Order: sequence, then structure tokens, then C-alpha cells
Amino acid sequence: MKSFIEVSPDSDFPIQNLPYGVFSKPGDETRRIGVAIGDQVLDLSAIRHLFTGPILSSQQDVFAKPSLNALMALGRPAWTEARETIQKLLSADEPTLRDNQELRAAALVPQADVTMHLPAEVGDYTDFYSSREHASNLGSMFRDPSNPLLPNWLHIPVGYHGRASSVVISGTPLHRPCGQTRPNNGPVLACCHNRCALTGSVECGQGNVLQGMLVWLAMTSHVALESGRLSTTLCREKVPPSHGALHGVYCHSHRHPALSTLDAVVPPSVVVVASEPAPLPYLKHDDPYSFDIKLSVKIVPEGGSGKVVANTNFKHMYWTMKQQLAHHTITGCNVRPGDLMGSGTISGTDPSAYGSMIELSWKGTKELDVGDGEKRKFLKDGDTVVLAGHCQGDGYRVGFGQCSGKVLPARVRVD
Repeated sequence: MKSFIEVSPDSDFPIQNLPYGVFSKPGDETRRIGVAIGDQVLDLSAIRHLFTGPILSSQQDVFAKPSLNALMALGRPAWTEARETIQKLLSADEPTLRDNQELRAAALVPQADVTMHLPAEVGDYTDFYSSREHASNLGSMFRDPSNPLLPNWLHIPVGYHGRASSVVISGTPLHRPCGQTRPNNGPVLACCHNRCALTGSVECGQGNVLQGMLVWLAMTSHVALESGRLSTTLCREKVPPSHGALHGVYCHSHRHPALSTLDAVVPPSVVVVASEPAPLPYLKHDDPYSFDIKLSVKIVPEGGSGKVVANTNFKHMYWTMKQQLAHHTITGCNVRPGDLMGSGTISGTDPSAYGSMIELSWKGTKELDVGDGEKRKFLKDGDTVVLAGHCQGDGYRVGFGQCSGKVLPARVRVD
């Protein structure tokens, strides 16, 4: 399928992708729902009258909302119908939009001219810990290298309930966090410079997980220690070998503003590796539900061009998104449109595929070459972390854009 809009072969946003987002135009603060096509944004509020299918003909107002939550609530049949309608309108042989110059002028906006916003109101945020390699690496650093996984890890998708307020749009700067640590006999207030250090990780999230609508490229910033004497977070809320303390994972969770539907991502799906030991029946599924999403992590020192320090892949995940959702809801916990679930840090078996700074530097014992003559063990003020991800289709790529965040000095002065 080809669009009448020219799309570069290496674009993240061909007609096979069409990720949703929320944007505003120059001089107009109204938030609008759109999809990315090439270097353009298609304003769905401007063409909502063209959604005439059996489901959306009576639901056209969802495209005039300031967020995606109402569209999410309609369920997957409506999302599939919307995708088919948008693809048809953008296709090279469909005249409805192609030949209507007035409508094209109203509906198509250059991406370079718009401001992107969080695409959904995130009511709740759960982050999982689903990479066996990542969990094993942390267990080796902070517990026992010969037995790195906790006894429950191979039986349940471990996760923690995060703060929805910490979810921010790509490009939002992160101030270095502060909190309590205990270097000697008593607690002190400190920023994560010396005893503790700031590390970022790459992961993928899913929005409206009840139906599995969307895949979101994400970067979670948290705090890790250079030594194993204290907790894995800056604040003294948990001590090894526990995982999932409060403030250390509540700094910022950056999300790219574009959300790709699973209808766009599913074709490159890969077979799920059989688990051993076998999970309980409520966690079993036989259909392929992992994804060949190629991910890269780049660190850019202030004023420099930076360097890619890791290349990993979502297909390395041990627990699938279906299993995460099944375990999340088994107690009766409800899930609402807009809720976000993160996969957790994505790491592969090779050190070049580790998905977090604490692994790449192996708890601060190794230095990384980040380009521009700079070396890093952990992130410094002025550093920008840039994530990128895509699936490769047959002659096209389904990309997730770039997700970035810059580290700024701490807001709190600590003597």
C-alpha cells in the first residue's frame, strides 16, 4: 500500500504505521488527535465526518477530544475500523482527501510546525520487570551471582505500581533527584552524584492494556548505586535483595508522543519462547505475542553529538504483555482506558544489548565511550539520553520515533 503523501523509505511513519498522537498548531492551544504520515500530521478532528463505518459513524466526536481516552474506550473493533478508514483516505488511489485541496489544507500539518503533548490521560501506571537478562544482571550485582533470580521471578511477572504524574512527554528535562542515603552511621540528604548515580533504561509500554491497543516507546529514569552497600534506590526504603522501592523509580518516565497500534506492530511478531518452569494456567498462551522491535540507546554529552551505547530488542522479554495483563488483573484489579503498563528494562544476552546504564557500566566498574572524547559510568548533568525503536516490515519500517530526556542539576541544594 502506498500513500499519495510522499514518504521517505527510511521514515518511521509510512502508511503501514499511522501512530496516534495529540498535537496543537502554532498560535492555537487546542489539542487535537492526529496520526503521523511521513513528515506530516493528519488532523483527525478535521476529517471526522469521513468516519462512516458501522461503529464510528455514531462515534465521530471521539476524534474531536483532547486525548485518546475516549477512542481507547471504544475497543479494538473500533480501532481497526479507524485504521482501515485512515489508510484508505491516505492511499494513493483514493481521491476523497487527495483531490480536495481545501480539506487537505485543513487536515494536513507539517510535523515540524506542531507541538506534541501526552496522547492520553494516564490514570494508573504499572512497570514490570520482565527481562530475564536484566533481572539476572541486577541479581548478580547486588545479591548472588550463582543464584541471581529471586525464587518468585520465574513464576510471576513482577511489577510495581508507579506514579502516573511521573509520566512525561519526550524532550522533558529531568532534574537530578535527591533523597536520603546512609553512607556511614546515619542518614543524610544527598543527590545522586557520588554514592548514588542516575541511570536510565529502555523499555516499551502499552496503553489501554485491556485491549492491547498501543505500543509506546519509553525511557524510565531511576537511581542506582555505585556500590552494593545500600539500597538500589537513592532513598532508604528497601534494601537488597528487594526490588521496587518508592522514590527511586518515580523520577521521570519519558514517553514518545506517538503511539502505534498493535495492528501495525503485529506482522513482525515472533514466537514466544517456552517458559521453564511452565507458568500456571492463567499465564499460559500459545499464540505468538512477542515482537521484533529493534531498540537503541544513545547518550549525548552536552554540546556533543553522542554515541549509541546499546542495541537491544523487545523479543528478548521473558514475560509477554498478555501475561503481564493477566497477572495484573487476576486479583480483580480493574484496568481503565489510558492506563499504562511498562515492560521493564529490556536487555539481551550480549553486553552490547544491555538496556540500562547500571548494566552497561556493570555497577560503575566500567567506563562507556559516549563519543566526543567523553566517558561515562552513569549519567552526568547535561547528558541527553535518546532512545529509538522500530519494526522492520517488507519494504517499510514501523517506527516509534525518538524518545529523549536531558539531565539537569538537582533542584535541591545539598551541602
